[in-house]
Amino acid sequence: MTSAPEHGRVALVTGANKGLGREIARQLGARGVTVLLGARDAQRGKLAAEALTAEGLDAHPLLLDVTDPVVVADAAATIDERYGRLDILVNNAGITGAFHGPPGAATAEQLREVYETNVFGVLTVTNAMLPLLRRSAAGRIVNMSSTVGSLTLNADLFAGFGDYNLVTYQSSKTALNALTLAYARELRDTPIKVNAANPGFTATDMNNHRGHQSVEQGAVTAVRLALLGPDGPTGTSQDDTGTVPW
Repeated sequence: MTSAPEHGRVALVTGANKGLGREIARQLGARGVTVLLGARDAQRGKLAAEALTAEGLDAHPLLLDVTDPVVVADAAATIDERYGRLDILVNNAGITGAFHGPPGAATAEQLREVYETNVFGVLTVTNAMLPLLRRSAAGRIVNMSSTVGSLTLNADLFAGFGDYNLVTYQSSKTALNALTLAYARELRDTPIKVNAANPGFTATDMNNHRGHQSVEQGAVTAVRLALLGPDGPTGTSQDDTGTVPW
């Protein structure tokens, strides 16, 4: 599988001021991509970008709250003004939410809290950035999903998730997978490829650093999908071993 040309490409990574998002930005930057670090907190985004710049990477902070359509529109306008296009969008921003009980104890508000970032935020950002991605010769959209959102794996009590049943987070990733397929279908006749990346159980703030993988390992699949060549797949869910069942 060939890789698309990387130098001169522009990437936006949401939730990139720390953890997996920052590492995805770092790995893309190390391959010659100009990386925009989307962050809700302007100061944290600035510090993260400065750290990557100190490594010799072309990194820039970008104020971006995926749950605020006005801020998202402003971010798209900034990218348009500075670069005129966007080559890579990595929808990385995500939360687990405050609820961690059984489905029967969840409320609609607790579900909505997670969906605001993990689902609605992805749709808001993607739609705002689509006009810019359409100007790219090889646009790539990568949605950061999770194997815990796979209906196939969750239906199998022996597939590894038999004791994990967090309806808020898991269903948000299932919905994100559906979004991935929907955009891939819409864009199937364009150069834009849309895929879901499953990083594996990666040590981040989201899981109190209990993951058995490093962020360096967890970023690999997203970076690979962001840099797919013209013969690469679209409308798939993948991890570091290959295709993950929906």
